[in-house]
Amino acid sequence: NMSSAEKKFQKYEPFYLSPSPRRKTSAEIISEARRSLRSVKTQRPFTPRYEERQLFGPTSCRTSADRPPSSFSLHARHFETADSRPGSGKRLSPLEHKPKLPICPDPDLDTSPPLPKPPADPLELNRTSTARARLFKAGSLGMLPPMMQPEERSQKVSETVAKVIFLDDVIRVPDIIQGNTGCQCHLVSSPLKMKTMKQEFFPMSSTVPSQLRDGSERGTRHLPHHLSTNTLSCNINRIKVKLLPLINAYDQSLVSECTEESFVWKSRIIPVLQELESPTHGNSLEQLCDACDRLHRILDESNLLGRKCRRRAILLKTLFKLIDMGSDQLNLQLTRLILALSVTGNNLLNVCKLIFKISRSENNDSLFQNSSIIDSLLSVLCSENIFSIAEALLYCMGTLKFLSGNSSILKLLQNKGAVSILLHLTKKLNDANRLDKTNFTISGHILVQLTATLRNLADLPQSRLEFLSNSGFPELCVILEQHSNDKDICMNVARVLRFSLDFHCGCVSTISIFDHCYSVFQAISNNPRLKQDLVVRIVFTLGNLTAKNNEAREQFFTEKGSVDTLLGLFHTYLEMGFTPEDCSKDCRQNNQRRPSEVEDVLIKLIRVLANLSIHPTVGTALASKQECIDLLVKVLEYKSIDECEELVINAAATINNLSYYPAENSVVRAKQLHIAELLLRLLLSNNMEAVLEATRVFGNFSQTKEIRDFILQKHVYKFMTVLLDSKNQDVCFSACGVLINLTADKTSRTILREGGIQKLIDCLRDFGPVDWQLAGLVCKTLWNYSEESAAFSFGEEETKSLLQLLSVFLDENIATHWNLSEDFKEFHKACWETEFVPVAQKLMNRIQNQYSVLEPLGTPS
Repeated sequence: NMSSAEKKFQKYEPFYLSPSPRRKTSAEIISEARRSLRSVKTQRPFTPRYEERQLFGPTSCRTSADRPPSSFSLHARHFETADSRPGSGKRLSPLEHKPKLPICPDPDLDTSPPLPKPPADPLELNRTSTARARLFKAGSLGMLPPMMQPEERSQKVSETVAKVIFLDDVIRVPDIIQGNTGCQCHLVSSPLKMKTMKQEFFPMSSTVPSQLRDGSERGTRHLPHHLSTNTLSCNINRIKVKLLPLINAYDQSLVSECTEESFVWKSRIIPVLQELESPTHGNSLEQLCDACDRLHRILDESNLLGRKCRRRAILLKTLFKLIDMGSDQLNLQLTRLILALSVTGNNLLNVCKLIFKISRSENNDSLFQNSSIIDSLLSVLCSENIFSIAEALLYCMGTLKFLSGNSSILKLLQNKGAVSILLHLTKKLNDANRLDKTNFTISGHILVQLTATLRNLADLPQSRLEFLSNSGFPELCVILEQHSNDKDICMNVARVLRFSLDFHCGCVSTISIFDHCYSVFQAISNNPRLKQDLVVRIVFTLGNLTAKNNEAREQFFTEKGSVDTLLGLFHTYLEMGFTPEDCSKDCRQNNQRRPSEVEDVLIKLIRVLANLSIHPTVGTALASKQECIDLLVKVLEYKSIDECEELVINAAATINNLSYYPAENSVVRAKQLHIAELLLRLLLSNNMEAVLEATRVFGNFSQTKEIRDFILQKHVYKFMTVLLDSKNQDVCFSACGVLINLTADKTSRTILREGGIQKLIDCLRDFGPVDWQLAGLVCKTLWNYSEESAAFSFGEEETKSLLQLLSVFLDENIATHWNLSEDFKEFHKACWETEFVPVAQKLMNRIQNQYSVLEPLGTPS
């Protein structure tokens, strides 16, 4: 006798392959997604690799006249020896007369600097020659001051300070404060410093007496009336107390610094320079490179790098001469040392050009890999005022772009923090272009190189985390927004996003919440000036964004005009490459050809629609959109699986996702009969993936009586029965879904007598222990089939075999005894408990209760 629960179970309606309205378990959700909605994968867009290294490739949108050159010549004469100031344009010959300072000054001679002389009478000046007139300049100091020992200088301070005078609101103070070795007076240039010193040392004097400004008495300088001799003496004493410690400290540090540098220069630097200045005297290339390396090490140890060395011009002149030797290995050593000496202006530009020229040859990659020149290049990118060295920055970025094409150097760049440095530079350029378009053109040239380097770095998994931590994706979207008409930049940015979003789910979450991301993509896709190779990458990126993130799907759909933009592109490219004559011609010429550029765009567009339709709201809206369904149907009408496999399969997968939503206004359901006829071609093909997609669509469509009748009329059920022999679990799963819906009609259940029962039992035996979802689906099909009476449904051998399998698979110890990972073992057990056990237990009870009247099935006539 059956229990009340079993009797109640027998009254249930047959199983259908349709979503249940009750709350689903996690296993049911996964099972439901498996048999209906799926994201669509596709191949990466083809990216050509150019053999020749250039700033801008042969497909660049920039003409040769509008872009900086990649080829040029550089020699020593292009560099400026006087790096601290611009060249005069003409070299002057040295004077024959060389004045000498007195070595032993006469102690009785008054060598103190005289006070400035008043201007000479203009009438007298007119009587003299122009050459002699120079001798009458006011303020002439006469003879040069003698050399003085440090201890003598302190004694001389009191005498010099006593000569402090007022000169039109400018106070003269001992020049010894400024670091000069003499004691002549010097004008303090800082107004704040002058005012402070006047108020501190001469508090009673706030202004210069008017008589000092009187033209009639300009030649005579008088002290103010209120300054007495005692007052001046007191102020001088105060100056001495405050200035003497400073003077002594400065003297000591100056003497120590000069002495130390002089010692290093004579004992260590000069010998190395002598090696470099005579390269023809038997010094080999390796010896010269070693000398450069030793010179760099000596300067570094002596803290003389940068602009600290007083004889820096001599160093640069020696290094510049060696450039003409034409050795890439030596030149790379030279440029490393020259950059370490902090050259600027034209020299910095030429050094970056020279490094760029060396990097154009892949054979020199090993030189960069074994040198620290990359650190020097990255330091150039960190300059504060980037537009003052914009052209040098361009060639520096070009070098890094070339080097990043080498996998070993690429990892080296990543380890040195290149991603964060480049993104910081990107932000500088974006901020500058946002405020002012003055440097927009050169910024565009730099960004072409920069984004190409980021494109290569984005291929490393470690770099993608740095894109997240440095807010890289928002900055890339800003680049797209500002340079939407620049195909070169947009192409590189699209490639960066493509690489970064391929495998990193976190990147999807980051970019999906960026406000302007989708609007920027939409604007670029609508730009008629951009070519197909850029559009295909933008659409491919959108497909990546919507592949795994439901929030991204919803946000894109709610962006104004987003779906219309996609469908507009779909229609445009469909018209560009789709005519029945062209299709048949392509098929005859080459059945295995690669997709054309137009087809590649269509493949990526359809993928976006398929991924969007996974979201319930978006999917329902797309299923009711006439234009969307018409375009997908047109693909199935005009393209065969032999012509473009990926395009047809993507179209079928999108229709499968949209057919999942049985809304009343669904255009898919309204056209389902016509679509079913088109899908018959896929069922008859030799492409198992195409067969699988068509079977999935029939699984959704067969919930309606119209399609079930079509399946019976066209003998589609025979295909489903044959598919049960497939070794592919997904194919068996989809075929079982169609058979479940067919057996829901009592008049259709006899179709399983044509060998279908045994195939279902074999499918249960083969896949049950490893796929409890499929095993449960087989049991549901057998349950529907045996609803009238198990005694008349199964033969004796089929019954025994089925009961034996069910009793074994219902044993928990046996069912869960599989070597699986802990995570998958938990899911496997959940599927066994929820998907298989309930229906298998009741199927076995039904068969056992009717076993006495079971008879084997006869062979159908």
